[in-house]
Amino acid sequence: MRVAIVGAGAVGRSIAGELLSNGHTVMLIEKDGRKVRTRSVPGAEWVQADACEVSSLEEAQLSTCDVVVAATGDDKANLVVSLLAKTEFAVNRVVARVKDPRNEWLYTEAWGVDVAVSTPRVLAALVEEAVTVGDVVRLMSFRKGAATLVEITLAEDTPWAGRPLREVPLPRETVLTAMLRGERVITPSPDEPLEVGDELLFITHADVEEQLQQVLSPDGAV
Repeated sequence: MRVAIVGAGAVGRSIAGELLSNGHTVMLIEKDGRKVRTRSVPGAEWVQADACEVSSLEEAQLSTCDVVVAATGDDKANLVVSLLAKTEFAVNRVVARVKDPRNEWLYTEAWGVDVAVSTPRVLAALVEEAVTVGDVVRLMSFRKGAATLVEITLAEDTPWAGRPLREVPLPRETVLTAMLRGERVITPSPDEPLEVGDELLFITHADVEEQLQQVLSPDGAV
């Protein structure tokens, strides 16, 4: 993919490095000349410009990018970049960084945002995932909140231990995508038996998360 990253601070450069190592083409757009450090991200294309200006994005040929990442430390700038990328340049995928969690409600389709990433929310979800057993933990949202990635670890008193996956009556719009068992990643199959401590990763809809919780609770197998 060709990815444009707006904001060449620590976050933007880190993202760029990861994407480059995975074989993608990266263009970093930075307004502040002091942050244009070409040697810090070898292999990236650098553009010094104000990404909130349509003319600057035209010169950078933003329309040739598959993904735009708005990664500045300013929520206003990230929202403007997201809106321009989607409406003026028809970029297929726009990912935006949420600097202040209080502004997260703004990061919607109306502002051109496909995926909003709030570091405090992600960290909180990872903490919950690490210490919570038996409860559904939301890890991430997709498609403007239409779908969510959730995790649940089967507790010691789970009635599902030893029973195959085909017996679990999953709610509508819910798909089990992977099972983590110790150091193994297991592709779910109907005959795979569940075990205590299994971490189950689901793609589901926010409206049925509570129903999924009930299905996998001690009383759900009755």
